[in-house]
Amino acid sequence: MPGIECFILPMPEGQDMACTLESLSRSDAFDGVTVMPQHSFGATETLRSVAGAVKSEYLLLYTKSQPLEMGYLALDRLVMVAEDTGADMLYADHYDQGGKHPLTDCQEGALRDDFDFGPVLVFRAKSFRRAVGQMDTDRKWGALYELRLLMKKIVHVNEYLYTEVETDCRRSGEKIFDYVDPKNREVQIEMEQICTCHLKRIGAYLEPVFKSVSDIGEVQNTEFPVTASVIIPVLDRVRTVRDAVTSALSQECPFRFNVIAVDNHSTDGTSGLLEELASQYPDRLVHLVPERNDLGIGGCWNVAVNNPFCGKYAVQLDSDDLYSGKDTLSRIVAKFREEDCAMVIGSYRMTDFNLQPIPPGVIDHKEWTPENGRNNALRINGLGAPRAFYVPLLRQIGGFPNTSYGEDYAVGLRISREYRIGRIYDVIYSCRRWEGNSDASLSLEKTNANNFYKDWIRTCELEARRRGREA
Repeated sequence: MPGIECFILPMPEGQDMACTLESLSRSDAFDGVTVMPQHSFGATETLRSVAGAVKSEYLLLYTKSQPLEMGYLALDRLVMVAEDTGADMLYADHYDQGGKHPLTDCQEGALRDDFDFGPVLVFRAKSFRRAVGQMDTDRKWGALYELRLLMKKIVHVNEYLYTEVETDCRRSGEKIFDYVDPKNREVQIEMEQICTCHLKRIGAYLEPVFKSVSDIGEVQNTEFPVTASVIIPVLDRVRTVRDAVTSALSQECPFRFNVIAVDNHSTDGTSGLLEELASQYPDRLVHLVPERNDLGIGGCWNVAVNNPFCGKYAVQLDSDDLYSGKDTLSRIVAKFREEDCAMVIGSYRMTDFNLQPIPPGVIDHKEWTPENGRNNALRINGLGAPRAFYVPLLRQIGGFPNTSYGEDYAVGLRISREYRIGRIYDVIYSCRRWEGNSDASLSLEKTNANNFYKDWIRTCELEARRRGREA
């Protein structure tokens, strides 16, 4: 059996490395271990050191500095799978203190730099050296990200092969904004550079050249009852929906607008509350209840934008949230007109239920630049809020996927493929975090399913962009 060399990081003072070393050595494939002097594999220099040192056919990187317990004959199994599949890189399901920690398959569209491979990464040594040899820019943080983007065949071993100590025990709702935390800005710039190089390498990079929305057929002949509609999909949000509707109705605009609340068969009193509000504002609030019972958030959006009451621009407001001022709607519509946009995305402040600011504070998605935003959008897991859409284009492209996660991201990527997306970097929205949020505390299985779906969206988008370049 081919051998495998293991490269690990120093343990913190007081941590015993003996159990990690002993567990690695139990397999026949074990060819030795090297403790790296560095404290991260994120630097290109560190990976070059590994490439120069490895002598075996395979190598293992353990990316954490916490104790590791490899399963019985786990290294043998990893080598066997590599031999059977011809993999360049492998990663495996494992255990942590919470029990089983399943991972997801790595699709071509899994371009997130925070993709969860687990801390044990196995590489075919010649593939590792080839990839490191192609890394001609020194990275401080993103070398592992660049490395795996250069791997041709990545195999997910659907077996629980080791036990790690999980050091990030935050709930899902506390983790999802790490990639836009201002303190990580330098890291994100480097990750963007790596992803952009990858997109150019695989033929999916888009130059900053955009179509005009005035080219969309029959736009001039379309009659809209109002200039803009605020769209509020809602299901069982009796505690928050009044605030959202009031926030929308209080907008001060030099044009006519309305609010469309799509009530997805609520059972907690939300429906009655919306009926009451609609009777108070009969010309401004449209309360829709879909005929169908199989709609997600995306399906509710489709009901709204295809309704005859919908305006020329459709502007998002979640039923938990509020606009931060009375000028939010007018600023969004002005941006559409100023920049010939097909979509506009604002910036928001994270708050608690009582609108007190909470970390990480302002989410402005400054990684979205006019030159590279639509390429970098393939790396990150969201585009920002509030989101607003040019309705004639939404109708032309078929609207949203009928899902309750990632539906807006899918449409944003589709629009960005051809049209300009305008950005407002000032705070115009308050995103309230509370125990009722749909992503406040997701199970690992649900988080994996959500991430897998967005990776699939990106996989489709990559193919569409390549095909567009070839046409």
